[in-house]
Amino acid sequence: MAKKTIAIIAHDGKKADMVSFVRDHIDIIEQYNIIATGTTGGHIENAGLPVQKKLSGPMGGDAQIAADIVEGSIDALIFLRDPLGKHPHDPDINMLMRICDVHNIPIATNMATAELIIKSLIRDDLGIS
Repeated sequence: MAKKTIAIIAHDGKKADMVSFVRDHIDIIEQYNIIATGTTGGHIENAGLPVQKKLSGPMGGDAQIAADIVEGSIDALIFLRDPLGKHPHDPDINMLMRICDVHNIPIATNMATAELIIKSLIRDDLGIS
């Protein structure tokens, strides 16, 4: 069976949380292919994981990840959003979330749902119901 792929994105105000999450779950996350937007990907690399980096979010990285979802190459998305910040690429973010809904891809937008997705992927891979 091919390795599953997790896409990871974090707004600037959530990058430290993302690095913390990756470090706390590195033994699990390293079992998957990781794709990330550019800046987030750099932080993930610094945390010790190989990652395929796309463009930064504002430069189209969100759209690149959405295209990967449409093509069926992403199994889950962890997108730690800063709900209180203004983001000039909000239309891209909304499009990405809509694409996840259309293609039935689980998306985590906070630490609690990120934990659930990681636990769910492991359960699926181990065949636990």
